[in-house]
Amino acid sequence: MQLEQVAERIGSRFLRSEPRRQALAYLQGLLSSVERKNSWQLAEQAGDPGPYRFQHLLGRAVWEADEVRDDLQAYVREHLADADGVLIVDETGFLKKGEQSVGVQRQYSGTAGRIENCQIGVFLAYQSAHGHAFLDRALYVPAEWAEDKPRRRAAGVPEEIRFATKPVLARQMIERALAKGIPARWVSGDSVYGNDGKLRLWLEEHPVAHVLGVSGNHFVVIGWQQQKVSAVAAQFPPEAWQPLSAGAGSKGPRWYEWAAVETNSLLEGWTRWLLVRRSLDNPQERAYYRVFAPAKTTLNEMVAVAGKRWSVEECFAAAKGECGLDQYEVRSWTGWHRHVTLALLAHAYLTVVRAQVVGKAPKKRKLLAKTR
Repeated sequence: MQLEQVAERIGSRFLRSEPRRQALAYLQGLLSSVERKNSWQLAEQAGDPGPYRFQHLLGRAVWEADEVRDDLQAYVREHLADADGVLIVDETGFLKKGEQSVGVQRQYSGTAGRIENCQIGVFLAYQSAHGHAFLDRALYVPAEWAEDKPRRRAAGVPEEIRFATKPVLARQMIERALAKGIPARWVSGDSVYGNDGKLRLWLEEHPVAHVLGVSGNHFVVIGWQQQKVSAVAAQFPPEAWQPLSAGAGSKGPRWYEWAAVETNSLLEGWTRWLLVRRSLDNPQERAYYRVFAPAKTTLNEMVAVAGKRWSVEECFAAAKGECGLDQYEVRSWTGWHRHVTLALLAHAYLTVVRAQVVGKAPKKRKLLAKTR
C-alpha cells in the first residue's frame, strides 16, 4: 500500500483540501531522512518557505486527532489482526524545557531512568504474528496541572479532562480498542499497571486474560493468606523452576528460569497465578507477574506473553528514531495529540510495509529453489 492510500483513509477527517494535502506532506516528512522532524525542518524538506502550513495543521486547522486515531486502529486491524494478538500498555517520557508545554513538570521518566522535566504519554501497542504497532495514546496530565485552571486554558486542555492515573488511561485505551473490534487474546504491561488493583479487577470482570508485572513488595492471596510475592518466590522448590525462552532478543533467545503458582480465584473456568522470572546468572534477580487466564493455560503460554511485552520498546524506538514521535515543538493539548497521532500512523505504515516485504520473501526463495 502506498502512503498516498493511507492519507486517503484519513482524508475525510479534513473539511478543506489544504490541510488534507498538508497531512500527507507531514506523513511524508515524518518518514523522510530529515534529521530533526519538527515543523521548521519538515517545511524545508517539503520546499515550503516557512513552517506556517505545518504549524497550522497541528494547531489551527479543523480536524479531530481522535478520529484519525480511529482510522489508525482500523488500519492496524486490517493488516495486523491476529486472534492471538496482545495489547500492551506502556508509557514514555518526552524531555522538555520550560513550564508551558501541556502536562510538563518534574516527574519520573522511565525513558530517562530518573526524575526530569518532561511530559509523559501512555500508549497502547498491538503485538501479533504479523508485526507490532501502536493503537492509541493518551497524555498524562499530572494532578497539579489538572487543578491549575490558568495553565489549562493556556495549553488548551479541554474542560472535560480531569486528572486520571496512568492505569486509568490504560484502561480507557484498552476499552476503546476492544470496542473497535481489535482481536486480542491478552493484555500485558509492567508494574505501573499490574500494581493497580482496579485495572486488574476491570480486566477480570470483562474477562480479559492478562500478564501484568508487579513489584517485589506486591501481595497475593494463596490459601486465603496474604503473602508478599518475593517471599512466595523464595519458597519455590528447585524443581518448580523451568528454563524457558521469553522470545528472541537482539542477541538471540532470552533465556530465564520461570515458575508459577495458583492464587485465589473466584471466576469459574479462569485462574489467577503468580508468575516469577529469575536470571540464570543471578537467581536473586527476579521479576514478578500477576496472571489471569483460562484455567488450562500453560506455563509456556504465560512466558510467551510476558516476553511479548518487550515489543512495545521496539515500537517506541522505531517511532522515535524513524518517525519523529518525540521531535515535536508544539506546546498545546491539540498540537501534542495531532503530532503524536500522525507519528503513530507513520509508524504503523512502516510496520505494514515491512510485514508485506517479509511475507513475500519466502515465496521468492521458493521460486529460486525451483529454478536451480
